[in-house]
Amino acid sequence: MNDKDINDLEQIRLQACLGGGQDKIDKHHQKGKLTARERIEILLDPGSFEEIGMFVEHRCTNFSMEKNKIPGDGVVVGHGAINGRLVCIYSQVFTVLGCSLSETNAK
Repeated sequence: MNDKDINDLEQIRLQACLGGGQDKIDKHHQKGKLTARERIEILLDPGSFEEIGMFVEHRCTNFSMEKNKIPGDGVVVGHGAINGRLVCIYSQVFTVLGCSLSETNAK
């Protein structure tokens, strides 16, 4: 990988972490709610979360959905530990398409 590839990957990762965008996160926080990653961070042992599927995107083309792709596609998935015990975990991202789950991410 060259520096441009690494930079592009980092930009996609940052976009995935923002879910539906900072404005939607701010509205979510104003309602007293946490984001998917914040909920996971609170539940799991510090530093134990390993995310998978961060770059998954839906394949839908109905209703012009091909123009509205967000990395992670509305779900944060991975594994970590609770009190030292390995657990698998997912959390729906309410800031992305009402936390809908695409066929691609469901697999």
